Amino acid sequence: MSERILKPAALAYKNEPFLSSPDGRILRILSEYAEPLSRFRREQIQDTVVFFGSARFHNLPTAQKKLAELERSPQLAGDKREAERKRALAAVDMARYYEDARRLAAMLTRWSSQIPARRRRFVVTTGGGPGIMEAANLGAHEAGGKTIGLNINLPFEQMPNPYITPALNFEFHYFFMRKFWFAYLAKALVIFPGGFGTFDELFEILTLAQTQKLAKKILVVIYGSEYWKRLINFETMVDAGTISADDLDLFKMADTPEEGFEFLREGLTKYHLVDPRRAAETVPEIAKTNP
Repeated sequence: MSERILKPAALAYKNEPFLSSPDGRILRILSEYAEPLSRFRREQIQDTVVFFGSARFHNLPTAQKKLAELERSPQLAGDKREAERKRALAAVDMARYYEDARRLAAMLTRWSSQIPARRRRFVVTTGGGPGIMEAANLGAHEAGGKTIGLNINLPFEQMPNPYITPALNFEFHYFFMRKFWFAYLAKALVIFPGGFGTFDELFEILTLAQTQKLAKKILVVIYGSEYWKRLINFETMVDAGTISADDLDLFKMADTPEEGFEFLREGLTKYHLVDPRRAAETVPEIAKTNP
């Protein structure tokens, strides 16, 4: 009787059915930690400034073009036309935030590129998609800097915008691993007007800061007070006792790229560039310029 000869079994780390199965989930999660970490080290990324905001905003020329096309369209009439026109007018108005994100990201990138350091500091990072994300990546790209896109695999297609540095273009399956990389390297967040996702990202970081679960100081800029104050009344939360008055110090409102940049420049310098042994000496000077 001849002996049966078995073929060599597949190596576990090459077994795609296993890697794609529920039992392989832990390996997929670890991959979304280890692979980005490897690339960040290779590209010498020390830390980031993360821009959040709506994926639905256009730049001003695009928004104006869409409005003009709608005005010329004979296919819409009545209530539907009025609703579409209202949305198109809002898009033209909100395009200012696209332009502001682009300018602020460029200002930050030009400044950070002049910091003498072995690794790249305060690299502009976004969720990698369109809208405010595209605007911030574009601004950093135009300023000659590297820029990061942490995209997510969604049921509806979200393609990476073309201004992300190719070696720093990521695609995640797990939302919580994507959130980890947003927070882990961040020294500042800039929150532009946005929807559910933007709210989620803002309040997650504010909660971590409020509960002292962050091992570092993360500056938070909430950009566009007109938009945010219509949606959230933080003073009402203080009056009701759901947050303390001191919690309002966890963020700064800004309405111009210049205002946002000055807050970021001063805060990043104070908390993340100045020698900690000399940091106390710089506080009075910074306080005078940022009352």
